[in-house]
Order: sequence, then C-alpha cells, then structure tokens
Amino acid sequence: MTAGATAVLLAVCGVGAETFVFPRVQAVPLDGRQCAFEIDGVEAARYHYANNTPKPYIFPLIGPAGRRLTSVSHPVDPKGHRHHRSIWIGHHDVNGVSFWAEDGGARIVSQGIEAYQSGAESAALTMVHPWLGPDGQPLMTEKRTLTVHRLPGGESYLDLVCTWTPAGTSVMLGKTPFGFLGVRVADTMAVRGGGGSVRNAEGEQNETGVHWKRSRWVDYTGPVAPDETNGIAFFDHPDNPHFPTYFHVRDEGWMGAAFCYEEPYALEPGASLTLRYRLYTHGAEATPEDIERHWKVFAVLDENLEGTTAGK
Repeated sequence: MTAGATAVLLAVCGVGAETFVFPRVQAVPLDGRQCAFEIDGVEAARYHYANNTPKPYIFPLIGPAGRRLTSVSHPVDPKGHRHHRSIWIGHHDVNGVSFWAEDGGARIVSQGIEAYQSGAESAALTMVHPWLGPDGQPLMTEKRTLTVHRLPGGESYLDLVCTWTPAGTSVMLGKTPFGFLGVRVADTMAVRGGGGSVRNAEGEQNETGVHWKRSRWVDYTGPVAPDETNGIAFFDHPDNPHFPTYFHVRDEGWMGAAFCYEEPYALEPGASLTLRYRLYTHGAEATPEDIERHWKVFAVLDENLEGTTAGK
C-alpha cells in the first residue's frame, strides 16, 4: 500500500483525529416549537415554547421510574389554576403587570432557539424570551438556559439559569409570593389527594412546616406508580439574591421559589438579574442527607459543559 493510500485509510478510520464521544444526553429540537431532552434515547424532559401559549413551560419531567413527576393541571381547580403548567417561569408583578396568571394579556414569547448542545453527560438549550405587556411592548428580556445532566440509576438534574434585563426603562419587580420558578407535581405525589410528602433542608415537613419558610432546598416525594416512589428536590443557589429563598409550598401539589416574598426588587436600565435553580429527580431511597449532598454539588457548580457537541 502506498503512503498516500495509508494516510487516506487512517483518516477514514479516525486514527490521529479527535476521538468522537457519543452524546448520551441530547437536546433534540422538534416540530411545533418544542425541544426534547433525551438520555440514552429516552425522553427525560420536554420544553414547550410555542407562542400560542402565554408562556413557555417544561412538561413532562421524567423520574427514575420512567414515569412523569409533573402535571399541567390543578386537581381541584384546573380552570382557576390553568397557569400551573408543570414547570414554568413567571412573576406576578412586573411594573404592575402579571406574568403569572394568564388572564391579563401579558405574554412571555420566544425568539426561537439561540443555541443547543448535546454531550456525554449533559445537554443544554438556550433561548431568548421577551416579556410583553398587554400592549405588546416588551418590559424586559430574559435569556434562559436549560441543562439536563445524566446521573446514575436514572436520576437527573434539570438546571435553569435565567437572566433578565430591562427592555428600556427601569423595571420594578413588586412584592409578591408568586415568582419566579413554579413546579406542579403529579397528582399522585401531592400530600392532599395523593400519597406524597414534603420536606426541607431544616427538617420541617409538609405545608404546615415548610410553607413561607426560608430554605436552600425543598423536596416533594410521592408515588408515581402502584409500587414506585420518586421525588423532585428544588434547589436554590447561593449566588441568587435573597438566598436562601422563601418557598411557597402547598400540600395539594405545588412548590415555588418566592423571590420577592419579602420585598420588591428594582432593575435599572443596563443592570441585570440572574437566578439559578436546579431540580433533582430521585428515587424513593433519597435521604435528606443525600439531597443535601446533591445541593452542595450545585452550590459550587461550574456552568461550563464538558464533552459536548454543538448543534446548529
């Protein structure tokens, strides 16, 4: 074989080239303005960002048992709580405009996918979301990155990193218990009407112990099948203003980080607000000590994704 032929063969076989690492965690854009996150070919979460809904949301979030951990409806008041779209971002008072409820004409829209990455251990999606008032004018612009990390035993992390900047004039985020991140768990996981339980980092339990309390994390655990129990632990990050956050938690199946529970927050032109949250999906065996260990991993998180392949 000639030297030239040998070089061609080596190139075809990848010898001497950078080794390809198969992306076990993939962000997969889909028709209908959706993006699925898959781990080893199995969907772990799906992001919905079509502009025919008042805001983007994540549904479902899948746990280690292969069952969904969230719901897009309130079990008792689905009409009055139609804004409870599984996992969502919103705020009840942005210059007096509600981006929490869905009956005032305000909308969080999408400019489409800005970037996505897949990799051996994690996958990420970045989008820009203008927050439009009832008159269609933007009050602020949000850059949102979602990242799914693969863990042993079918567990996973879902990270949300959001940065808001005023669209023009200053923005006042009013004092409210509603906003920014909300999670509606599956009906069977609720304390009331289901078989679930709530706990926080301080060892308090259920709505009576956890509601309106500051904590670095809150966990909702409950049955997802007749013989399977899973949970979602909701982590606040130490870099977030107002850490540890107040949590808004109800026994009927919902938990939220109440960023402006105690006081309003002003955003001046040229300034920005960044919040980081993590949702840890786990099995029945996760103890408070296990959850605390996972929170500590998040607390020192390096945001750089390693071993990823860029999508276009």
